[in-house]
This record gives sequence, structure tokens and C-alpha cells, in this order.
Amino acid sequence: MFATRFQQFGYRHIAKPIFFRCDPEKVHDVINIVGKILGRYTITRKATEILFAYKHPSLQSTILGMKFSNPVGLSAGFDKNGELTDLMPSVGFGFEEIGSITGESCEGNQKPRLWRLPKSKALIVYYGLKNDGCEAIAKRLKQKTFSIPIGTSIAKTNSPKTVPADAAIADYKKAFQAFATIGDYFTINISCPNAFGGEPFADPERLEQLLSELDTVATTKPIFLKFAADISTSEIDTLVQVADHHRVHGFILTNLTKNRNNPQIHQQELDHVGKGGISGKPVADLSNTLISHLYKTVGKRYVLIGVGGIFSAQDAYKKIQRGASLVQLITGMIYEGPQLIGQINHDLKELLKKDGYKNIQQAIGTYKE
Repeated sequence: MFATRFQQFGYRHIAKPIFFRCDPEKVHDVINIVGKILGRYTITRKATEILFAYKHPSLQSTILGMKFSNPVGLSAGFDKNGELTDLMPSVGFGFEEIGSITGESCEGNQKPRLWRLPKSKALIVYYGLKNDGCEAIAKRLKQKTFSIPIGTSIAKTNSPKTVPADAAIADYKKAFQAFATIGDYFTINISCPNAFGGEPFADPERLEQLLSELDTVATTKPIFLKFAADISTSEIDTLVQVADHHRVHGFILTNLTKNRNNPQIHQQELDHVGKGGISGKPVADLSNTLISHLYKTVGKRYVLIGVGGIFSAQDAYKKIQRGASLVQLITGMIYEGPQLIGQINHDLKELLKKDGYKNIQQAIGTYKE
């Protein structure tokens, strides 16, 4: 992995210092433009794959009928409009989640809405579900063929109009219907901390209403619920009891944290930032705790996807050993560089070998407290 170490050195000492002197949202927008260009041509996709991707049979798995070349996915929130699906396999991701996608197009919250917390290895995110809306995105992706599993994260439009429960449910349903046959799985995002009305579907009665309405839409895609990082184990148990009566196949753990007193956060970094949810290292332990809890209680019935604070293969392996079949990241890639995905997959293979496992699925839930 000499090439990866060289890429890591280049990112840390050349690219990252330049990026981190610029507005983070502008950097993200430029990366998206470059990513679309690189994904457009066979030669640039192949060159990207040679530079970054790592493959090994021990990392392959089939989950809910979907075939994954490795367990590392791109979390929702990076490719908001599904414009990078051609490139992400070449970067080395085993799957990708686009969105969150809403019923109507949404400009999101006012700028600035993205900040870095370098000492905390975190981001503060206040985008507010910026996306082109389900109709425009579905039209763009309708005829596409994807080379890795693609998840479509669905949320309600960030608008005062969707605050009433009936309007919110109708908005979710509109996006759900638009993507009923596009992509490989659904994520129902009930935990965005940055939208009008808060997180109303973290309430069991409202979640029951939402899932009952979505049950009426015909789709063969597996469905996941994405939970908040700050939810208690008793609260999550109640929501799982609701999911038991509906078409739900798994849970994503977790979304951003809103708790700014998190011990992982260097408090002085909060002096010059705005409001929003916090990603990265401050979410790691919160996510791991909920993964362990749900794997013990419902791991035989549901598939778990772990998100939050993954900056290395060891971070990913912790979530897998606690019960996650798959993992997702964004913030780690921003801090460590795009070569991180291949590095994680290479090192996961080594961790499996060290522990005597022939396949990644053998490591799921093996953590002993």
C-alpha cells in the first residue's frame, strides 16, 4: 500500500491545507463538479479506480438480496442530488446513499451552513436538506444502471408547509413513490436535526402514521429507518416496536448529534460557528452504543448499518463487531482524503485475517464486552 501512503501524504500536506483555507461548502461544490466530470468518462473512472479502489473476496457479502463488493458506503448528505453515482464505485465504495431527497425542491437553510471543527475531527452541518426535489432527481436517474447498490434517502421538504403531520407524510410519500423503482434500497430519514418542525416522526404515534402510509406504495426495495444519535435506548426500543408492524428491514445508526457538550468536542472550536448537527468523531461512541444495543435485542430480525466517526478500518471494524453489517462515512473522507476508502478496505481484510475470519460477515456481532 505504498501508493496509498503516498496519496495520504499528498492529501494531508498539500490538498487538505488548501481545502481547509476555503469555505467548506464551496469546496464541496467544486468536488461535486470534478466528481461529475470524472464519472462521465470510462478512462477517468478507470484511472480513479486504479488510484483508489481496493477489492478482496473476503469483503464481499449479499444482504437483503443486494450484492456488496465491500461493506463501506458513502452516507447520505454528500451526493445530495445523485450526481456522483458513476464515480463512487471507482473511489472504492461498496455502496452509496444519495439524498436526502424531498417531495419538493429545497434550497436549504441560509448560508453559511457548514463548518469544520479540525481538533474535534468533526463538521457542523446546517444544510437543511438542500436538494433538487424528487421529480427532477428521479427524472435524471430513471434510466441509469448502477454498478453498486444505491440507497435513496427520503425526508420531508424543509418548509413551514410540511410542519403539519398530514402534509409531512404526504411529502415523504411523494418522494417515496418517485423512487419506488429507482435504486436498490430506501432510507426513511426521520432524524434530520436541521429542518422546520424538528423530528416529528421520532414520536411513535406519528411514525406509525408515516409507515402505514408508505406501506400503501408498491416497491420491492428494502427499507431502513435512520435514527438520531442522541436517542436513548428506551426511545429506540419503542420506535423499533412500531417498525415491527411495518415494511422495515433495518436501521441506520446514526444521524448527527445535537449535543454540543459532547466530551469529544473541543469547546473553543464552537466559538465561531453557527447552529447545526455535528458529524464525525463526536458521533462514534453514540453510534456504537446503539448498534450494540439493537444487535443484542433485534439483530436477528433487522440489518444494521453503522455511521459516525469512521476515520480508519479499526473504526469501521468496531461497528461491524458490534453488529453492523455495513458502514457509511463522509467526514472521515473529508479529513483523511479519498484514498481512505481503499485503505479501510485493505486494512479490514487484514483485520479479518488476523482474527481468523474468511469473510466480513463472520465478524458481525463478535464483540465481547
